[in-house]
Amino acid sequence: MGKILFIRGGAVGDFILTLPAIQLVREQLPEAEVEVLGYPPVTRLAEAAGLAHRTRSIEYGPLSSFFVPNSLLSPELMDYFKSFSVVISYLYDPDGFFGENLKRCGVDTLFVGPHKIDLDLADQPAASQLARPLEQLALFLEKPHVALEFDEASKRAADDFFDARAVEETVRWVALHPGSGSPRKNWSFEGWIRVAENLSEADPTLRFLIVSGEAEDRVIAEFHQLLDRAGLSHASASHLSLPVLGAILQRCELFLGHDSGISHLAAACGVPAVLLFGPTDPGIWAPQNPDVTTIQAPGGDLSKIKADEVTAAALESLTN
Repeated sequence: MGKILFIRGGAVGDFILTLPAIQLVREQLPEAEVEVLGYPPVTRLAEAAGLAHRTRSIEYGPLSSFFVPNSLLSPELMDYFKSFSVVISYLYDPDGFFGENLKRCGVDTLFVGPHKIDLDLADQPAASQLARPLEQLALFLEKPHVALEFDEASKRAADDFFDARAVEETVRWVALHPGSGSPRKNWSFEGWIRVAENLSEADPTLRFLIVSGEAEDRVIAEFHQLLDRAGLSHASASHLSLPVLGAILQRCELFLGHDSGISHLAAACGVPAVLLFGPTDPGIWAPQNPDVTTIQAPGGDLSKIKADEVTAAALESLTN
């Protein structure tokens, strides 16, 4: 089969939802070299997990000419694209300019994946929709999720992370991401604090690992203050590369969160998860990994989810 290129933009969750398609190619076409063109902080996951042989940044100036009809194309990029036997692109290309320019490079086999998930296909998880282009290669996705492992460097960084927090060996970590990419997907801080109090009362060995991204620094500081006021033991996991964060999450007993990219990462790392869904459909957007429990807010209103319901689901996941 030669070399296969996946072109995938988007954020963490979008990329992780595409990993089952990439894994399918690796499993069914083991002789093929797989490369991913995308955003480096995200594509690093595929490389660290051994799903891609190489990755390349999509943030490369000369690539912009590929979205202009009949433009002067970079000879280096033309040679690059021509080197692939198959290209699968998920880029938004409404006028077909990108596709036509790839053909000018000598790309004979181009499959165009959905740049946007079809919300009317509630019986088809997002990962299944994203793998559909591979059916043209007679590859059919049966397992719409991945189980990530990470390179030794990421595992050592996770070791150092926990060593620096020197806690008793009996401590069990619960990862909690109280944010997401959209405020409308988030449950209240007060709700999460109540759940943390309930869990701590039920099992005093639990400690809370608060996961956040750079864009959440200000609001997460407020959440840490609430934890302090409640007397809850906690630590912060922020400003970490995704492979290192993934290796850290694998040491946790449970993950609590919303419809977010970090939730998809935790599920792909094999961590039991309880995820709250409000305006989005878990049938489409929830991770399909085993040990993922979703709680759908009545009428899509997250304020109607009760802390006792979340606590019960969390305790059940911890004991299974």
